[in-house]
Amino acid sequence: MISNSNAIIGAVIGDVIGSVFEWNNIKSTDFDFFKPKCDFTDDTVLTIAVADCILNKKDFAKTIWEYGRKYRERGYGGSFRNWLKEDNLKPYGSFGNGSAMRVSAVGLAFNDIETVMEVAKESAEVTHNHPEGVKGAQATATAIFLARRGKSKQEIKDYITQTFDYNLDFTLDEIRPNYKFDVTCQGSVPQAIVAFFESSDFENAIRLAISIGGDSDTIACITGGIASAFYRHIPNEIIDFVVDKLPSEYIEIMNKFDQQYIRN
Repeated sequence: MISNSNAIIGAVIGDVIGSVFEWNNIKSTDFDFFKPKCDFTDDTVLTIAVADCILNKKDFAKTIWEYGRKYRERGYGGSFRNWLKEDNLKPYGSFGNGSAMRVSAVGLAFNDIETVMEVAKESAEVTHNHPEGVKGAQATATAIFLARRGKSKQEIKDYITQTFDYNLDFTLDEIRPNYKFDVTCQGSVPQAIVAFFESSDFENAIRLAISIGGDSDTIACITGGIASAFYRHIPNEIIDFVVDKLPSEYIEIMNKFDQQYIRN
């Protein structure tokens, strides 16, 4: 049973709910939240991999590689798929949003910003060692950390803007008409963060993230991680719907992670 708290289930929910919209974008918040075809994608696989690394003190590169190889055909990017075919586990300079989508556990597990920043960097650079790839992971983990610590949305915005030089001074209504598929950190992480800023509760945050279109599952995954840390409550019907679609080992890892790290 997943606890109803500021847990990594928030990121997983964003991925699962957003999965059916990645290639069928919807530019609205008015959609069926519980589509039967919803399923977990690479975002969830690698989010759980990072949580497993932190929980059991595993090597990031080796564990992420093993999860990717075990759970194939989950929508990995082309460069990551090529990385999975290799045995040398060397990074490939990516600035894609894969580093940000998998990092939520980092923002939840540690109790000071310096450690969050360092571990986020470590989790990113095993594949995404481009400065923008590292920055996307650090910004996401930092937003989650600050949300979990009870900081206001304005405080989170100020810190992210000053530390990472992201422009967060736009609204989703402004970008929605022309926003297109963009898998870079710099083209999706700020948008995901703003979706959280504009939200009124967890479900609304996911709806807003999906409503701009683009890489819907990943944007919602990033938003979901921040929103769950901030709001600390997710409707049980949403949790039940998503948990029903996950492998039992993922649920076990999330439950152990909650027991070890989540402090209400």
